[in-house]
Amino acid sequence: MKKINLILLFSLLTVIVIAQNKTLKVWPNGAPNDNGMTEPEEKYDGVRVRKVSEAEMYVFSPEAEINTGAAVVICPGGGYWVEAMDHEGYDIASFLQSKGITGIVLKYRLPYENHEVPSSDARQAIRIVRANAKEWGINPEKIGIAGSSAGGHLASTAGTVFDYGNKESSDKIEQQSCRPDFMLLLYPVITMDEEFTHLGSRGNLIGKGHDKELIRKYSNELNVSAETPPTFLVLADDDTAVVPKNSISFYSKLKEFDVPAEMHIFQKGGHGFGIRKNGIPADNWPNLFVDWLKAIKIIE
Repeated sequence: MKKINLILLFSLLTVIVIAQNKTLKVWPNGAPNDNGMTEPEEKYDGVRVRKVSEAEMYVFSPEAEINTGAAVVICPGGGYWVEAMDHEGYDIASFLQSKGITGIVLKYRLPYENHEVPSSDARQAIRIVRANAKEWGINPEKIGIAGSSAGGHLASTAGTVFDYGNKESSDKIEQQSCRPDFMLLLYPVITMDEEFTHLGSRGNLIGKGHDKELIRKYSNELNVSAETPPTFLVLADDDTAVVPKNSISFYSKLKEFDVPAEMHIFQKGGHGFGIRKNGIPADNWPNLFVDWLKAIKIIE
């Protein structure tokens, strides 16, 4: 019996190693900003993490024969105080990998009173993917970003406030655009307007005061432009944590600028359903997302 258990354990470990191909530090030479966290990173409740002070990327590459050339940087949610790395991170990456799409889970640094830290990590992650696109079997014009809940706020921040790289830089990564080519937003926090924001996420990102400049800066429905990438939104009508108005306001702004978008509001699902099999219609969102990628010509 022990021998059989060891064989099973070895097999599972082998699968994990195959599934996750690479782990990279986002800032191997040190980040340009600091969140002030000096305590050790903590894992709890499975693979959730908090007290994150160093950003890392976990790359799940598909087999060559099914590789579509598309990639998605994935930002797990958790109210900007924790990151749900499993059902909003690794599990999504594994699904994408099975569909020929490179899934890249970003463990971003949490803000801890420095609101610029998470979005700088997300933008740098996109630059890194573009800089390594050829080596990783990725089309540099098919790199998207995804996020759930507060991770959706982070993804929508990266998707609305970006630059096209510094072509004069001698650094290959700095030369790259950080604009994602598409977005996947799962029950995202969008606004900092206290009328319909998620107050926990807002407080953890910009503080509990009423700084009008920061509220405006991170209310991403106000940052949409004609250059905002095509967006796929998923949420539940009965979400009381991050109310549907967040996604609806974002979708409405996308339409004002004629940005291609698709939104699915499922009757049941609540908040935080991720990619788990919950026995609800919302479980089908991953297949709908793949269909949408085909519709916008990201994959065939």
